[in-house]
Amino acid sequence: MTNAQTDTMQAAAIDRFGGADLITVRAVSVPKVGPSEVLIRVEVAGVASWDAVEREGRYDGAFGMPSTFPYVLGWDCAGAVVAVGGQVSRFKEGDRVYAASMPLPKGGTYATYAVTDADNVALISAKLTIEQAGVMGWDALTALSGLEEIGIKQGDTIMIFGASGGIGHVAIQVAKRLGARVLAVASGDDGVALSQRLGADAIVNGRKDDVLAAAREFAAGGLDAALVTVGGEAADHALTSVRDGGRVACPHGVMPEPNVRPGVELIRYNGARSQHATDKLNRLIDSGPFDVHVARTFPFDQVVDAHRALTTHYVGKLALRVS
Repeated sequence: MTNAQTDTMQAAAIDRFGGADLITVRAVSVPKVGPSEVLIRVEVAGVASWDAVEREGRYDGAFGMPSTFPYVLGWDCAGAVVAVGGQVSRFKEGDRVYAASMPLPKGGTYATYAVTDADNVALISAKLTIEQAGVMGWDALTALSGLEEIGIKQGDTIMIFGASGGIGHVAIQVAKRLGARVLAVASGDDGVALSQRLGADAIVNGRKDDVLAAAREFAAGGLDAALVTVGGEAADHALTSVRDGGRVACPHGVMPEPNVRPGVELIRYNGARSQHATDKLNRLIDSGPFDVHVARTFPFDQVVDAHRALTTHYVGKLALRVS
């Protein structure tokens, strides 16, 4: 860090778990960089559903460490590298990077600076804006991991349930890259329009269309696979269209857990976070058109409004402009 930078920074943090209105922007200490870590000057942070879960305290203690306050939220970000640990050779000061982090003792990404392990960091593709890179990490890695868990291959038919959400809209594009035929179950007319623009082969509005009828028309012998990003009765009903021997992937954290009939495999999984995973993701992004849809970008001082927006209808992702 240069001499012009101080030991304190602005961060959006909470002093106890609870509602969105508990988040305030205040001065906190800049985190110190460990040997295998990277310090990023955050320009954009992603605002995601799991940030609200974390804010409410539902991850308290879940990551093997006690929660400490003030608690800085945020898992995704993009910005510029300002310092690297002694063991880090892949990045240098000034590199434009994105990161998919997790709750850490050193704080989250809703801050002027964030520290994370170098394995969680990747260079930003020239195809992405800083907003797109800032919101993308976790959802894109989760989408890619889910399709890999299923073993999607050329010619497979797959239903993406929750296709207009953060994971789903990226999964449409990755599945198409892998040669699959995609039936997108989206939310609302705007979700249908987004899924269409991203290249889904068939699209249904999960709020009003007959998903089963659409699935039968799309794959007469039953779907080979499904990726479920939203749980509940509607998803369970739709999953009856998966053929015997078919595979259903659902990320951990999606509740309630999907119900599948005997003969259909349910795979619960976590998105892979590693240099190998981000390298693979970047190759996919660079190999053709790729769009991360940012529904809204909030100024840093409107972080409470950004969290309130998580409970409203939107497609794609929400972003927080930090600096």
